[in-house]
Amino acid sequence: MEGQEADEELAALAKAIGHPVRVKILRILARRESCVCGDIVDELPLAQSTVSQHLKVLKDAGLVRGTIDGPRVCYCLEPRTLRRLKALIGNL
Repeated sequence: MEGQEADEELAALAKAIGHPVRVKILRILARRESCVCGDIVDELPLAQSTVSQHLKVLKDAGLVRGTIDGPRVCYCLEPRTLRRLKALIGNL
């Protein structure tokens, strides 16, 4: 994929990681196999609702995935999308 479509894909992914908190969340998830949202909240000086909003942006962009585990949602990185982001940046 080249040209306009690739540019739009890169812009959407860049927008998703365009906030320092979302970059920090990705780093937290990279250190673990999976993560419960509460564990992420414990590592950030933010309210649960704020962390959830950032996770939603990352999930909507396909950078993380969440699986429901009873009353909790466990989040982990989506390696395929991260590889795609690296490839798009490498083609700049």
